[in-house]
Amino acid sequence: MSIQQFSSSLLETAVNEFAKLPGIGRKTALRLVLHLLKQSEHEVEVFGNSFIQLRKEIIYCKVCHNISDNEICRICGNSSRDHETVCVVENIKDVMSIENTQQFRGLYHVLGGIISPMDGIGPSDLEIESLVRRVKDENVKEVILALSTTMEGDTTNFYIFRKLAPLNIKITTIARGIAIGDELEYADEVTLGRSILNRVEFTNSFK
Repeated sequence: MSIQQFSSSLLETAVNEFAKLPGIGRKTALRLVLHLLKQSEHEVEVFGNSFIQLRKEIIYCKVCHNISDNEICRICGNSSRDHETVCVVENIKDVMSIENTQQFRGLYHVLGGIISPMDGIGPSDLEIESLVRRVKDENVKEVILALSTTMEGDTTNFYIFRKLAPLNIKITTIARGIAIGDELEYADEVTLGRSILNRVEFTNSFK
């Protein structure tokens, strides 16, 4: 396979940086860089500065650990949402996937991953204890476990269930409209929305 030759080291550096992004190959990276070169200097500055500002100023919500501009994110700070129902998800992308269904009006709790001994990720590496404290301190009446239907997701579900069971709240999980082994971000919005609406009691979900 021939190595692509560049007439400019600046162009090559820019292409190499774009090619580091997930799902972006060198050909696509080159198209993106050439597209930017056609834009005005101001437009490129706005484009670049938006990412610099994002990296410098983005914070995580102190309540749910979702990305936010302020200490409390827009979802947690929305008084019209159901603050008695908390949906537990693996990551920020899952929040966006569920929000896109427009079928859930509660709040979220982002774990920051799932229990995976093979990857060296244990319960203490996740936002599980903060979830327990949140349920104890706030008027939470239902926790929805909306993790991927993988072995690691099920292990995490069970661990959280054991931690929350003594608190006498309703614990549910998304209906198995999501196929075994699927990750939430790849589920279509209709299926995911129905899985949220048709959630079941956790203790009955594996019978």
